[in-house]
Amino acid sequence: MKLPESQALIQTRNLTLQYGRKTAFAHVNLDIYAGEIMALVGPSGCGKTSFLSCLNRLTDLIPQCRVTGEIRLGNWDVLHPKIDAIALRRRVGMIFQKPNPFPLSIWKNLELPLREHGIRDRNEIDAIIETTLQDVGLWDEVKDRLQTSALALSGGQQQRLCIARALGLKPEVLLLDEPCSALDPISGGVVEDLIASLRSRYTLLIVTHNLAQAKRIADKVALFWVQDGIGLLIESGSVEQIFESPQHTLTAAYVMGIRG
Repeated sequence: MKLPESQALIQTRNLTLQYGRKTAFAHVNLDIYAGEIMALVGPSGCGKTSFLSCLNRLTDLIPQCRVTGEIRLGNWDVLHPKIDAIALRRRVGMIFQKPNPFPLSIWKNLELPLREHGIRDRNEIDAIIETTLQDVGLWDEVKDRLQTSALALSGGQQQRLCIARALGLKPEVLLLDEPCSALDPISGGVVEDLIASLRSRYTLLIVTHNLAQAKRIADKVALFWVQDGIGLLIESGSVEQIFESPQHTLTAAYVMGIRG
């Protein structure tokens, strides 16, 4: 079902996450609209990565992790116990800070998740693999060595392969947890340009400590902070508003480099 343009694709209401007795973040209300890039910024330990993990329920895999509040993805109630987590993770892909290709060939890295999600036709698999490798700018670099180990690729190539692996499942949303921070500046720049090129085709949330990067590629910015040991969402808005006319004193101090 197509959403009204005024309705956010992802909505969180009073979202709170606890690891045992430790509250990672609390009472987060945030709207993310289809086709935009939202950057999550703030100091280490303020709950940004934990927030991402809630959105496709990777938190289900963490012992003693408890998520309360509400997450809506379109018309889905993400936290409802009857939601199929595998189907959810097909709609909402995750890219981690450190590239994590499988210890298999480049081809198998892309084929395996397709088969796991029920795609069996060889011609369809071939077409998806070529298209996704082209989408991430890897096809010309690897088309003659698709059967070689993905671990032989450079760090930047591995990260682009991981993005291609996620794109092959035709997600609506990509979650990116500091996807450039483990890469050298040149490789990181290539991945950043790739992320920017995906705007409008996908909805992207990116955790970054690089404010210049957030300013370059994001449409919206959300600032998280730690108060009394708990992560809180301090302010969110357009890039222009956050960097040029922040409403909260912490936001102003952070974007000016005074805090954080």
